[in-house]
Amino acid sequence: MTTPATPYLHYSSTSNITTNARVMLSMMFIGAACLFVDLVVGLRGIDVGSDTYVYAEVFQQLRGNLVETRFEPGFLLITRLMSLAGFNVHTYQCVLFGLLLLMAIVAARHYFDYLGGERGRMTFVIASLAFLFISPMFVNASINAVRQGLASLPVFIALLAFHQRQWRSFFIWGVIATSFHYSSLVYLAFAPLLLVNLKLLRIAALLAFIAYCTGVTMIVVRAAVPALYNAVMDYSLASKYKAGVRIDFAVFSTFWYALPFMLSGLIREPFSTRLKDSTAVYLVMLLPFFALGWGNFSNRYLLSAYMAISLMVAAIFFHSRLSVLRNPILLRGGLMISCAVFYYYVINQVLV
Repeated sequence: MTTPATPYLHYSSTSNITTNARVMLSMMFIGAACLFVDLVVGLRGIDVGSDTYVYAEVFQQLRGNLVETRFEPGFLLITRLMSLAGFNVHTYQCVLFGLLLLMAIVAARHYFDYLGGERGRMTFVIASLAFLFISPMFVNASINAVRQGLASLPVFIALLAFHQRQWRSFFIWGVIATSFHYSSLVYLAFAPLLLVNLKLLRIAALLAFIAYCTGVTMIVVRAAVPALYNAVMDYSLASKYKAGVRIDFAVFSTFWYALPFMLSGLIREPFSTRLKDSTAVYLVMLLPFFALGWGNFSNRYLLSAYMAISLMVAAIFFHSRLSVLRNPILLRGGLMISCAVFYYYVINQVLV
């Protein structure tokens, strides 16, 4: 008696089962890393971070009371809901940083699509988180400039959408960014420059760089808009960063713009071209600093740009012609190490 033959199953070189398993493992790995750093930030004392005690105080005062704050609508809504729900300060801090991590993952996915990637999305997210966690500016966004930190990556996503003429996405992410911090409007105001030729944008950025380094932008703002000048100069008077032109920040920021061009030969096509195209978005995010980066705590105007740097470096590794640099094991190991570095940064408040 014969038995019917088992139907032959056709598999690609990498089966769907194997692919799904890898995706699930990557998601679990990302989840574990995010949980670790979220607890590091969320369970910190109110003395860790210059504004932590301010957020904690307002959070507690909102419990059953109407308190007048300077918080933006989106941030205030989250704070009020969590306060009224009876959560404690540590849970509140965990949720805020969890939102920042969510924004980081979404930004990495949007940038992956912008660069034209098709395979390895989760690995790219892992690489992006690894380079974010070792960035002192990301720590700054986590424990100091919390509201602006939450707005920084939505600004990046919005500008990527504008560069791709995705107007609805630009509007949505622009609203989200502004609901967390009104400074987002400054970045979004420069978005129309993404419609011009990249060469013209470079010329505009170069002129802005020269005007900033020579103090021209400070003089012009002080003469033309005294109220804006005073607002910029009065911000965080206790800041350890002195007011005035910061040529070191300007030159350092320009280096990261040039990096994708210097390393273009090591990046696979067409990703090398798309990565260089994305530097237009980075340039636009530098313009608010060139315009206003001479007041107290001036590096806050570099927050969006510096967080985007981590994603650009992740793209350089992920799309490298050198297989060792884009090896998934290396990138996953890098995320594990970056978690330890991030822990050190937060505990010792290593900031930029």
